[in-house]
Amino acid sequence: MRRADRQFQIVQHQRGGRRGRAQDLADRVEVSQRTIYRDIADLQASGVPVDGEAGVGYVMQGGFDLPPLMFNRDEIVALVAGARLLRAWGGEAMAAAAMEALVKIGAVLPEAERARAAAVQVHAFAPEMTDALRRQLDRLEHAVDKRQCLSFAYADKAGEQTRRTIRPLGLWFWGKVWTLVAWCELREDFRMFRVDRMSDIAHGPIYKPEPGRDLRAFYALQLRHRSEACLQTGAEAVDA
Repeated sequence: MRRADRQFQIVQHQRGGRRGRAQDLADRVEVSQRTIYRDIADLQASGVPVDGEAGVGYVMQGGFDLPPLMFNRDEIVALVAGARLLRAWGGEAMAAAAMEALVKIGAVLPEAERARAAAVQVHAFAPEMTDALRRQLDRLEHAVDKRQCLSFAYADKAGEQTRRTIRPLGLWFWGKVWTLVAWCELREDFRMFRVDRMSDIAHGPIYKPEPGRDLRAFYALQLRHRSEACLQTGAEAVDA
């Protein structure tokens, strides 16, 4: 990570009056404590109001470099509700990132808007989610992002298992069920796999996007199927 990016992350973490020890900051940006000391000194020299005390940690004074960020009530409700939904139904990393985003947004909202965000009464609960499933979602999202082939055992609704090798393209949430959209090498076609039926996942090589095997082609196929279904329904209505 570049020094400028690292220092930006430090400032973002300290916003909103949060206190951070040098070791915590070092773990966050994956550098040594000595590097954090240098970064803090550079920030202080450039005018960033970061105060520190040995054994206590660093804290940044309020009101520093607030961007012109404003949300109306409906936008605040949507952001809070979305973060809570992801915290309930997402992977571990997804949930942590969603809540961290709310902290950063709250740090730059005026007091009235912060109060609105705290008063949002939209909640989500997911007793079906397990720690193992959350970690699996994070692994799959990472594979989608990196375009990394996967192989795994898959059980269909009848319980029959096959071994699949795929190119993961995206994660879709259907309400209580996550599916992975992928190009399946076994079927030589697009498939959607229920994440909770996947097991023994192994990462393979990085793949290069190919026309006809990417999300653009998948969406085009879905639209064609919908159009054909609408035409069939119309023909049946005429026949009737």
